[in-house]
Amino acid sequence: MFATPTTGIVGVLILFALLLSGLPIGVALGLVGLGGLCLVLGLEPALIKGGVVLVDTLTRYELGTLPLFMFMAHLFFSSNASRDLFDAAAKMVGHRRGGLAYASVGGCAGFGAINGSSLATAATIGLVALPEMRKRGYSDALATGTVAAGGTLGQMIPPSGALIVFGIIAEQSIGKLFTAAIVPGLTQALFYCAVIWIAVRLRPHIAPASERASWAERWQAIGRIADMIVLIALVIGGIALGWFSPSEAASIGAAGALAIAAWRRRLNRAMLMQAFEETLRTSGLILMVIIGALVFSVFVSVTGLTDAIGAWVTGLGLGTIPTLILVAVILLLLGSVLDGLALMLLTTPILLPVVEGVGMSAIWFGIFLCRAMEIGFVHPPLGMNLFVIQGVAKDVSINRIFKGVLPFLASDLLHLLILILFPALALGLPELLGN
Repeated sequence: MFATPTTGIVGVLILFALLLSGLPIGVALGLVGLGGLCLVLGLEPALIKGGVVLVDTLTRYELGTLPLFMFMAHLFFSSNASRDLFDAAAKMVGHRRGGLAYASVGGCAGFGAINGSSLATAATIGLVALPEMRKRGYSDALATGTVAAGGTLGQMIPPSGALIVFGIIAEQSIGKLFTAAIVPGLTQALFYCAVIWIAVRLRPHIAPASERASWAERWQAIGRIADMIVLIALVIGGIALGWFSPSEAASIGAAGALAIAAWRRRLNRAMLMQAFEETLRTSGLILMVIIGALVFSVFVSVTGLTDAIGAWVTGLGLGTIPTLILVAVILLLLGSVLDGLALMLLTTPILLPVVEGVGMSAIWFGIFLCRAMEIGFVHPPLGMNLFVIQGVAKDVSINRIFKGVLPFLASDLLHLLILILFPALALGLPELLGN
């Protein structure tokens, strides 16, 4: 008698309130999902359904990709990957006007491919790049805005933790998601570079030119990251070309990162134990979130809320592009008050059927949702990356950082619109490679 769309709406509102209250995402999702199932199905069927979801999730083979990629990231972090990546980019383009800003975007893209986290990418590259840019006369707005926006590349550039989580929740191929993310990730970085180019042309004083590094220094800097570049290319390229599965790629990445840490003489017992500890802590947290999200998804499905929303959107008769723009507006509004993972887990079971109903694939929606999540990291009022950057540059006001990120936010919105108008931006490479 309680299995109605209204019950689903009440559940979503309760979940939203719990998330805003600061309750951990996984706990909020699990409580609302299991409580809702008890109300709709009864206590015993709800517990049985929750147990089935728990066992199915814990025994999924592809879930092993997440801790392995995280372990790879922690090993690279201990090997000074972020500093080496930024230094190589700065040596190549740092002498140009705005060169260190370009280098920051390149460093964020490179470290994002290793780390897969927007917040970690912004914080780590910020610690390296911000002091250098400010020391050389870059404006605080450009410096902080560049790193805050560049940090969002950590969610898109494969291997991405967000795409792994989406693939598990939506039951989609993680390999296809990784392949589909390559072109959007690269074009996103190019859009940021275009913003920097325009900004320094209009106001040259905000980014003075620096001294030119010799080719010997450039090759030396590239040499320090060559091992990481080869491993990342092998992992991402191997998945895209179908040489191995994402789980196999994660194993190769973790083993390769161990070898690189040993080659660089950074591997020791203390570092290894810290990497294991951080990996287990983060993986356990995400696993709890995934289980809670799947239980909540079952609850929403049982209430018929997704079917009702799909019927409502279809009844509007908007067509494909207007419907996708409406979905984008909903995601951006929610993303302004929810963190990225909460946004994904709350909206996927509700909006995915709507998107599929207008003819778009779940793979495209995964990339689209990830882009919307990234915008949320630099979108007021939450804008987690902005507060991370303020933590790195404590003497820069949050208003100054907001001002600096606005041009990049505009490029993000344009990029999201292009993704709607030209779905091949995400789907073209998987189709070309036959994924």
